Amino acid sequence: MKVLIWSQYFWPENFLINKLATQLAGDDVEITVVTGKPNYPDGNILPGYSILGIQREDYSGIEVIRIPLLPRGSGSAIGLILNYLSFIFSGYLMAPFALRGREFDAVFVYAPSPLLQALPAVFISWLKRAKLAVWVQDLWPESLWTTGFVRNRFLLKLVEYVVRYIYRYSDSVLIQSHAFRDPVARLVSDKSKIRYFPNFCEDLKKSFFDSESPGSIAAEMHRHFSVVFAGNIGTVQSCETIIAAAKLLKENSAIKFYLVGSGSRSAFIQSEVESEQLDNVILTGRLSQENMPPIFSAASILLVTLKDDSALSTTIPSKLQSYLSAGKPIVASLNGEPARIVEEAGAGIVCPAESPELLAQAVLKFYQMPVDERERFGTNARIYFKKHFDQETRVKELEEHFRELMCG
Repeated sequence: MKVLIWSQYFWPENFLINKLATQLAGDDVEITVVTGKPNYPDGNILPGYSILGIQREDYSGIEVIRIPLLPRGSGSAIGLILNYLSFIFSGYLMAPFALRGREFDAVFVYAPSPLLQALPAVFISWLKRAKLAVWVQDLWPESLWTTGFVRNRFLLKLVEYVVRYIYRYSDSVLIQSHAFRDPVARLVSDKSKIRYFPNFCEDLKKSFFDSESPGSIAAEMHRHFSVVFAGNIGTVQSCETIIAAAKLLKENSAIKFYLVGSGSRSAFIQSEVESEQLDNVILTGRLSQENMPPIFSAASILLVTLKDDSALSTTIPSKLQSYLSAGKPIVASLNGEPARIVEEAGAGIVCPAESPELLAQAVLKFYQMPVDERERFGTNARIYFKKHFDQETRVKELEEHFRELMCG
């Protein structure tokens, strides 16, 4: 079976699709990836890549074909629009040329924002007479409104029509959250296309090790009650809520917040930490994926936050699966479906989104809790992960789904 993975983002950018591609590739499945030039999240094309031209490289035995796009830049609205549109334009213009003479059984679109990146994949699947599956990571056009990126209702309606077009010509629409079903069904004429396929992650617990040097971040974390937020520091993550909670807990020198990652709001968050003189907040910057297991291992609790928004309440942030896998207690400052999962798993304490007072109370409650009681939350997290989000199980399920589409 020959599968073409279509994704604007791919290694060395840190996205789930990297792991899925390597796990899916095997004796019976040949994977090819079409993607853009890496520039996420910092906004600049990485060294070794150029904006123009088609570049080919090997990633763990997988052929990666990179088509031109304009980098995101500083994250301005114009920069993001040009970034999104350039990938779509290159997809129509360059991808057919790059894939000439190639045959595929299925085209699989990994579709975080922007979902519109799937447009050229619709054309490619028709050109190659291949089945098309779209894995929806963010709801569109709802995400545009949530982030404040688009407020014009005419433009939102126009995007909705485009999304309807993508769904119409997809053979399968995979949703990463049960809460996506109704919003997606509203735009899909054939609702039997919709199938729940959640994000997953590798078993991080198996990767825990104690090889960090004495001066490393993980070694420092062992000396404190360490509250770890890992991932993108952007608008929807509401890291301002973390800073406000840290300010409330400033006098407790044993509790420290570690923000591991980077993003469009990194500079602002850093300025807030400095202006408030918060010695209990450490911004590590973006670290490689290989550095994360010891970070999670050293964490006392893990923290996930989102803005208070109805669209975000339907989305399961991908870090949640990693947190569950790590087997650590979780503080979840968010609403809706991800909050339900943490509560159902018995994996941590949930508080409403954008409530620094309640977030600070939750952190303090875990700090004051007996160790064995706190560890039970981590054990519950592991059990729930193995049942619902195990990588090996989900990858096999996806391969079988492709074969079902081919026989349909």
